[in-house]
Amino acid sequence: MPSISPETFQANVLSWFDLNGRKNLPWQSEITPYQTWLSEIMLQQTQVTTVIPYFNRFIHSFPNIASLAEAPLDSVLQHWAGLGYYARARNLHKTAICISQNAGIFPDDLDGLMALPGIGRSTAGAILSIAFHKSHPILDGNVRRVLTRFHAISGWPGNAKISRELWKISTQYTPIHRCADYTQAIMDLGATLCTRSKPRCEECPISSACIAKIEGKVKLYPTPKPAKALPVKKVFFLMLKNEQDQVLLEKRPPTGIWGGLWSLPEFESLSAVQSYCEQRNITIKSEKQLIRLRHTFSHYHLDYTPFEVKIENPINNVMEANRSVWYKTEQIDSLGLPAPIKKLLQNQ
Repeated sequence: MPSISPETFQANVLSWFDLNGRKNLPWQSEITPYQTWLSEIMLQQTQVTTVIPYFNRFIHSFPNIASLAEAPLDSVLQHWAGLGYYARARNLHKTAICISQNAGIFPDDLDGLMALPGIGRSTAGAILSIAFHKSHPILDGNVRRVLTRFHAISGWPGNAKISRELWKISTQYTPIHRCADYTQAIMDLGATLCTRSKPRCEECPISSACIAKIEGKVKLYPTPKPAKALPVKKVFFLMLKNEQDQVLLEKRPPTGIWGGLWSLPEFESLSAVQSYCEQRNITIKSEKQLIRLRHTFSHYHLDYTPFEVKIENPINNVMEANRSVWYKTEQIDSLGLPAPIKKLLQNQ
């Protein structure tokens, strides 16, 4: 066990935070449950530098719960496009609606927050600590890294047994007083000093008692997730262009990968693409298969081959009501598109 008490751990982390912590992030200018919740959701598996411009645009368009709840999901997804993990945006919208139906009152207890879509225990703890000054532990990726190194805890942190141990430790270290500052401090410590690679141990306020540092094994923690080869899914995307150089886009189903976003029609084979065109009596002016590209999700690789088809006749029979649109490439910023699809269209 480390040679310092939880009280000393807290004091050292808070003293470091007072001098070095991040206090000027956009969501810190006015601490509210709404801004804290929004920032915590955006920061899930996403770095601060990436989140900042998205947060600023989002808060400009949806400054409060009511405006987010009243916004069309399409608009919310458009503001989220490129940030990834789109279920987060759909859950934000659902939660805003739930809270608005509760007179706009944000829950201030753990069970109430965790009952809302997309809010887990760590996110709920961060909201309660930062926005409501109620002492609750958190265990995001940064905090896991700090605690596994400090205690030299072997085993993948995603394992249920390891996770329970880390939650117990996090609870012991979370103070009753200054819980908001401590929560921000422990996240900052992991994000800025106790980083995944090249940790700055010499600047760390708790390194003198960190077992991994003392034993010279910092790089061994946290234990990585057991290696598993990612499966590969292969698809074709149809880039159907009319004489006005507009591209046909379709809205994807509300759930699943890129749920609710606009994208190119997707097919499992080139013959399926050709059948799609034949069944709709599309007169083809030219067709061209483009180079295969890859986009990697957390659980599989997507290898996609764009197939460009230019048509002569103006047709509407390929369009389904409210599910498809013709758009010029320079207009696509007004739609929520997956980042790979947007990049593909911008390069054509």
